[in-house]
Amino acid sequence: MNRPSLSLSELNGQVRDAIHDHLPDTYWVCAETSDVRLNRNGHCYLEFIEKDLQGQNIIARARGVIWNDVYKMLSSYFEAETGQRFVSGLTVLVRVSVDFHGLYGYSLSVVDIDPSFTIGEMARNRQLVLKKLEEEGVMTLNKELTLPELVNRIAVISSPTAAGYEDFCDQLTNNPYGFVFYPRLFPAIMQGERSESSIISALDTIYAHRAHFDVVAIIRGGGSSSDLSCFDSYLLATNCAQFPLPVITGIGHERDITVVDLVAHTRAKTPTAVAEFLVSHTAQTATALLELQQRLVEKSSMAVQTAEIRLAELSRRTIHASQIFVRDELSTTRQLTALLKHQTDKLLQHEKHLMSEKSQYIHMASPENILKRGYTLTLKQGRIIKSKEELLEGDIIETLFADGKVESAVTLK
Repeated sequence: MNRPSLSLSELNGQVRDAIHDHLPDTYWVCAETSDVRLNRNGHCYLEFIEKDLQGQNIIARARGVIWNDVYKMLSSYFEAETGQRFVSGLTVLVRVSVDFHGLYGYSLSVVDIDPSFTIGEMARNRQLVLKKLEEEGVMTLNKELTLPELVNRIAVISSPTAAGYEDFCDQLTNNPYGFVFYPRLFPAIMQGERSESSIISALDTIYAHRAHFDVVAIIRGGGSSSDLSCFDSYLLATNCAQFPLPVITGIGHERDITVVDLVAHTRAKTPTAVAEFLVSHTAQTATALLELQQRLVEKSSMAVQTAEIRLAELSRRTIHASQIFVRDELSTTRQLTALLKHQTDKLLQHEKHLMSEKSQYIHMASPENILKRGYTLTLKQGRIIKSKEELLEGDIIETLFADGKVESAVTLK
């Protein structure tokens, strides 16, 4: 039986004409960008999507295109206004024309964009993330962790090829105190769409070996502000906030404080600043140990002097008591003398045991033992230097090692 029919191209032509007749103008559309990519001719192809209120399911989708000449203008304008590159995952307000191509089907051609809408959405999303973290009570969890006295086992999350990572390692290796650090790199992608999942994966790996590390350093040097979007994400922030080791960030932007910076234990401006913080913290611990050693020596000396005085007083009292008891009754005197001798011997034995324990502790905390463990002492005119502020250009300083000492002249930088 013959039935009226249309070819597919004819039907597509009618759809095209119907769309053109009923949607002839351009329209402002709010949507999320997805699968943004440039081809070799400079045209930008992407998808626009809309999700449900919970942000879980896609309820609308349309193919989009920004032609070369339009893309050059809109992308530079968008980044200049928002500080954010035109990438996937952004909520945008774009002006589009509705097209239907017989071969490629329905699509939206972008002719304009409103950056202020995206700025507002970025700020709103950031505030929503912060509010959610506050409501969950995790904002300050990592800050409440106690930083260990010794922080030389460092799990580092960074790109292995980043200059910031190299600067970080150089700063640790060439620290002025000669401290030894043990950084271990857990490679991650630090910008782009995959950065969030990559950094979280590195954190998961560190978590499995957390007993081997003192802190986690998340470092990233250079790059534009637009590359920081993953550090404002809820998933990455909540992972850092609830991590069982102190997290120190050095993302490399002085003016841009991300959500991850806010939940981390300590925020430094750059990777080099993170290394300087770790060196400074270790120097404070070394100084405290030296001061403790000095106090132990002083208190032990005072304890010995006090014991000698007490022994002399006990001896004097024993002789005096013996003379009185001799005059009264010889048997009583013998008993008291034996008792006093026993008490004296017991006291002497206790004091000797106490002195032996303190001497052993002093020996363990002695400068010689500390030097053997890799630390050094810096002296100027026989006095321990605790800060670079005590030194002047050209000062002669003496550095003590376990196997000797060297003299050097100070050069300030």
